[in-house]
Amino acid sequence: MKTRIAGDPDRVDIIFTDLSPCRLEEELSAMNTPASDDTIRQWLDEQNIGLRKISKSIAGGSSPDRDTQFRRVAQLREQYESAGNPCFSVDTKAKEFIGRLFRHGRTRCSRAFRAFDHDFPSWADGVLIPHGIFDLHRNRGHLNIGLSHDTSQFACDSLMWYWNRIGRQCYPDATSILLLFDCGGSNAANKHIVKYDLQQLSDAIGMEIRVAHYPSYCSKYNPIERRFFPHVSRACTGMLFDTLDTAVELMRNASTNTGLTTTVNVIRRVYEIGRNATKDIKDFVLNTTIFDELLSKWNYSFTPQT
Repeated sequence: MKTRIAGDPDRVDIIFTDLSPCRLEEELSAMNTPASDDTIRQWLDEQNIGLRKISKSIAGGSSPDRDTQFRRVAQLREQYESAGNPCFSVDTKAKEFIGRLFRHGRTRCSRAFRAFDHDFPSWADGVLIPHGIFDLHRNRGHLNIGLSHDTSQFACDSLMWYWNRIGRQCYPDATSILLLFDCGGSNAANKHIVKYDLQQLSDAIGMEIRVAHYPSYCSKYNPIERRFFPHVSRACTGMLFDTLDTAVELMRNASTNTGLTTTVNVIRRVYEIGRNATKDIKDFVLNTTIFDELLSKWNYSFTPQT
């Protein structure tokens, strides 16, 4: 049997082969130790040698404040739930192309959907950027689909749309909103322009906004990544996003037996990329952002200025 030994980061040896059972049968026959491919398959199963995907489980880095911040996030979630205030887990899902471009997955159908033989972005009819908001208390998910760029302005417009049309009705007595972000993208913890746009959001909705970031390299622990996005992916797997309407309808179907449902909206505004914080913006952010004493880089809040 042709095998190779490779060590993983935990120093545990992994036995694997690049030969199929039929090829292994040929190799063993050539060595005068014949065995049928069915016997080989059974033996591989008994040795727990099966087909597996590569596991994306090695963190790209670590933070010395990881555990402290996780405890802080848990504290805030408990406080907001006890007070009847909303806690939203927020993130942007991977962008998708609109058009007859191949998408991974399989679905039950009478014949295969047809897509282009190459996945050139130039062949797409557009791009959609799903910005997700997951309500932890109500187990409800919402997607605002952008058609432009994933910027902090887009993220804040998404939050404002959701709060004005859904959140405010569900939490009429709310006095503050807790937003759980990761550390990068349109919610980056180290960007002044993100804090500037969040202050504008607080002013627009007339509500205090508290932000807590999950530590660097820990975005997978943001609840939206486990409790909402996988179900959206499942609802869309193996289906063509041939039109925007098709994508919207498929995403609306994301649900679970435990009560998760999904609402979807499209934001058609075009967003400017490459915005940088000027000195005035930086001064404004430092004067208006209320930083926590504990891990202020990841915990801060905004109150309406007008």
